[in-house]
Amino acid sequence: MSEIVKTVSRIFAPLIIIFGIYVTLHGHLTPGGGFAGGLVIAGAVILLVLAYGGGIERLTRERTTTSRLESSGILLFWFVAVLGLVIGGIFFLNIMGKGIPFAIFSAGIIPVCNIAIAIEVGGAISTILLALVLFKRDKK
Repeated sequence: MSEIVKTVSRIFAPLIIIFGIYVTLHGHLTPGGGFAGGLVIAGAVILLVLAYGGGIERLTRERTTTSRLESSGILLFWFVAVLGLVIGGIFFLNIMGKGIPFAIFSAGIIPVCNIAIAIEVGGAISTILLALVLFKRDKK
């Protein structure tokens, strides 16, 4: 890729990630949430991979990292669900209490679940992309 594409992607990727975090954290107040935020964050990873490419070793290392992120998101989601079961006897019990309506911390465990879903979706989509890139390189 040209230097212009690399520079623009280097500038916009952090902004895209910040927007993905915003969509994730405000998912209980506005349209969005963990799935949409995770897709936006994965879009930043896709942008960087397309702009910079990379060697097989680096892409394999990144695929391992994104796969671990995916697993961490699933574990966090299940931890929140089981924590409600352990504390209150109900699966997915809201253990954080209720807050002020329309405030960031007004939804109990929903923002935590959104964060877990965003980590899982972002990791999964990034892992799929990296696996496809590595598969194409193996075919050459």
